[in-house]
Amino acid sequence: MVAPVTFLLVDGENIDGVLGQILGHRPDPADRPRWERVAQGIERWGNAPVRSFFFINGSSGTIPGPFIQALRAVGYAPVLVAGQGKVVDQAIVATLAEIEYRQGPVALASHDADFALALERLASQGRRVGLACFTEYASGQLTSIEGLDVLDLEDGLHAFRDGVQLPRIRIIPIERFDPVSLLGDAGLKED
Repeated sequence: MVAPVTFLLVDGENIDGVLGQILGHRPDPADRPRWERVAQGIERWGNAPVRSFFFINGSSGTIPGPFIQALRAVGYAPVLVAGQGKVVDQAIVATLAEIEYRQGPVALASHDADFALALERLASQGRRVGLACFTEYASGQLTSIEGLDVLDLEDGLHAFRDGVQLPRIRIIPIERFDPVSLLGDAGLKED
């Protein structure tokens, strides 16, 4: 009998690029997700030990040694791929195709529509499929997949340092709108 496992695939460039858009600058190491928290959240979501793979474009020929060590220290298998075009996307799509022949839930950390068909195939098999992302940046082609669990990196997986709140712009349901939070103490009358 095969031991249960939850697969986690991270599109490193995509997550970093979107985080840069949110912050308005290239993320510093302190700004980035705590990847061990992401893996722990996905493990709870999938209800099975997680196998985590972090895909990186290695076309420059340089291995980011300290980052690779940090990923390995928190249980990720770094996957450096090189070549022409969107090599990270190609590698992730190939890995998702192979996961079709294996058991267990699968989660992808990305916002990219390039993975919609592969995730849709997995979901149509009755598999538990998750998308770890900043929900407001996720492709509609991904979020419209029937049965897909959308897991927000900040709010759902608590991937960032405690006390850190990203400067995200989101749609607020009117029942949660708080004008006091919006205005803060600006122009507040003194008693």
